[in-house]
Amino acid sequence: MNPPGIAIPFVKASACANDFLIIDAMDVDEMQLPADLAGFSRRICDRHQGVGADGVEWLFPARDADVRARLFNADGSEAEISGNGTRCVAAYLCSEKPRENVSIRTGAGVKSCMLTARGENRYEFEIEMGEPQVGDDVVLKLACGEVRGIPVSMGNPHYVVFVNEYAHGWQAQAAEIGRQQNFKQGINVELVIVKDRSNIEARFLERGVGETQSSGTGSCAAAVAAIAAERAESPVRVHAPGGIQTVRWEDQVYLRGPAQLICRGEFFT
Repeated sequence: MNPPGIAIPFVKASACANDFLIIDAMDVDEMQLPADLAGFSRRICDRHQGVGADGVEWLFPARDADVRARLFNADGSEAEISGNGTRCVAAYLCSEKPRENVSIRTGAGVKSCMLTARGENRYEFEIEMGEPQVGDDVVLKLACGEVRGIPVSMGNPHYVVFVNEYAHGWQAQAAEIGRQQNFKQGINVELVIVKDRSNIEARFLERGVGETQSSGTGSCAAAVAAIAAERAESPVRVHAPGGIQTVRWEDQVYLRGPAQLICRGEFFT
């Protein structure tokens, strides 16, 4: 029997069923670190021949934060930030060394994560997500007709559409939105039902992943769009298939929600 290749250690974590693999590059010999992080991320995220995840958070040293996180989506594309992924990284760091605050450098800047609760392998954090950028309504012409949405940047791009219900096959419509030429670098799409002034329901289709059970930055974008459109008031509880997150928009956006460490293992290259 041929021996396995190099074994890369990982930790799997989930934030409202949005799952990530955390690979601490500082624990991997430099000679063993994959040269192609995108290709390796795509393989390990495969749910049939890999471990399975929505993305990989690669951790590296940082001069201005506890750690630098590079996020690769399941398709190997690199993204600026994931709110849920950042929370999973914070949970991992707290499990390695007890602390109350974690600073993480992302592609969208340094994010401060405050630990608000802990129980065994479950954590809750509130993250300073920064100031959002909200654009004017953008009307798109799709195969099914026109759709109107609000572009929001949380350091990564989002397009928020308010709906009365989730139509059968909404994923195809959201995917068509993501392919529009208006969005040169792709877009994360949120379909949002406003339940009342404090509660909204959301569905997510993310760049490089597809449908996800939850999204941290997507929840922020959905809440910000609802507040900007005067459909809701801060704080907003964002209900998704994977769970509930709370978004406050004050001097900046604050995101609160859980993260859970699921398992540890090794992936053979």
